[in-house]
Amino acid sequence: MEENFCIASFSSRLQVMAFDEALRARGVKASIVTTPRAVALGCGLSVRFEEKDFPGVKALYQMMGMGNLIGFYRVTRDAAGRAAVRPM
Repeated sequence: MEENFCIASFSSRLQVMAFDEALRARGVKASIVTTPRAVALGCGLSVRFEEKDFPGVKALYQMMGMGNLIGFYRVTRDAAGRAAVRPM
């Protein structure tokens, strides 16, 4: 079964944790996940969220004025677990 979701990848674990906490405080379903190898940058952790929430996630990021963002990515994982990653 194919799985689709989005991630926000940062170069700092502290930023990952802060952004995850801020999203959850606003009722966005978010979690911290291992960054897919295809991104191959950053601290190794990313914040996972649903694609439908992207406009609000991006707006929150801009409002918070956080640094260290590598980027927002759409992840598609196939039944075998292979992930295809594309920038948002």
